[in-house]
Amino acid sequence: MALEVKICGLNSPEAVRAAATADYGGFVFYERSPRYVSPVQAASLAGDLPKQVQRVALLVDVDDAFLRALLQEFRPDLLQLHGRETPERVAAIRQAFGIPVMKAISVRQAEDVARAAAYATVANRLLFDAKPPERAGALPGGNATSFDWTLLAGKRFALPAMLSGGLTSENLAEAVRVSGVSAVDVSSGVEDAPGKKNPLKIKDFIKTARSL
Repeated sequence: MALEVKICGLNSPEAVRAAATADYGGFVFYERSPRYVSPVQAASLAGDLPKQVQRVALLVDVDDAFLRALLQEFRPDLLQLHGRETPERVAAIRQAFGIPVMKAISVRQAEDVARAAAYATVANRLLFDAKPPERAGALPGGNATSFDWTLLAGKRFALPAMLSGGLTSENLAEAVRVSGVSAVDVSSGVEDAPGKKNPLKIKDFIKTARSL
């Protein structure tokens, strides 16, 4: 099975064009993030993505009012819930808005991976990301940090699983080999600085992923 690729934090026309051969294009609707875009900006940028690239909305502990406002401007193919959403909240969002949901699981140790089971019947996909550093101002994701990929090795999940956290073109092959995942997500690993996507790095990451 071909490795699926998600480029997250798209916030410029150049980055969007570079991500045209990815499987997923992610837009961040979390205002503290350097990758934040407004719903209107995201809608404009996403218009330049080929139709086969799924549009992903990254959200952090939002309420229904926020989602309704977002969907008036931007219609994603997938909602990425990257906060502390409970299984009950994930189920409620999926039912209320009728859009597939990918739940992010923050990982530092084996017990964190085990938490994914609680979302098996309420989400459509799982994303395993490194738990944020224990420092003031740390973001829920996009911190250029990875976790121990062996925590996923040999695991079988009820839902398709995606790997995120500190991935680059240089470590991608090892990450996939060790973790056994069939989908990967990159943000900081294709940037020159937080929020500053490098189109050449995006293209190189996708090329590397396609060669695995």
